[in-house]
Amino acid sequence: METPSYISTNPVLEKYAIAHTTPETELLNKLNRETHLKQRMPNMLSGHLQGQLLRMISMMIKPERILEIGTFTGYSALCLAAGLKQGGQLHTIDNNTEMEDFALRYFHESELEQSIQMHIGEAADVIPGINGPFDLVFIDADKQNYILYFDLLLPKVSPGGWIIADNALWYGKVIDPEAFNDPETAGIVLFNDYIHNHPDVENLLLPIRDGLMIMRKK
Repeated sequence: METPSYISTNPVLEKYAIAHTTPETELLNKLNRETHLKQRMPNMLSGHLQGQLLRMISMMIKPERILEIGTFTGYSALCLAAGLKQGGQLHTIDNNTEMEDFALRYFHESELEQSIQMHIGEAADVIPGINGPFDLVFIDADKQNYILYFDLLLPKVSPGGWIIADNALWYGKVIDPEAFNDPETAGIVLFNDYIHNHPDVENLLLPIRDGLMIMRKK
């Protein structure tokens, strides 16, 4: 079951791409299905295509430490953790206590269980207490605070390390001036401009699904 795409020039080509992408593992497929059955906003899930991209990126980087802001049901954490070096660790943060049991159940079913540590609380409060450096960071949380999270985590990112921010195109609203009154849209627009002009990173805004802002710390 695939999360709907928001940014796609051709839905038929996207279906073709999914059909020619390595299938989800049995555990990820089960997690995907249960998320759609039981969660009010299942579109928050990374889903098959984006999840496989995150997994591939992680496997290319081979990070020792990963930080994720926004666990939801744990799909992206499992994809990212697949690329960890042996003995590596992924820290994932979510402020929704109702997600804890759901995500932990799937982490426990995974062979990666010992590599994943979940934190419950506001990311701005939790991030300072997690030791870096991190080789890879994934941000997928409240859009108004993306800049805050970036500023908090950048000193904890290794030189040459990577940061990925989800929803960088925000349903296409980033090019609709009438949508800028919405705090989440405004947050994403400000974040994209902030990153594009930041002296300490180089960046690529990738138009897959709802947009991924990929950054490399100089």
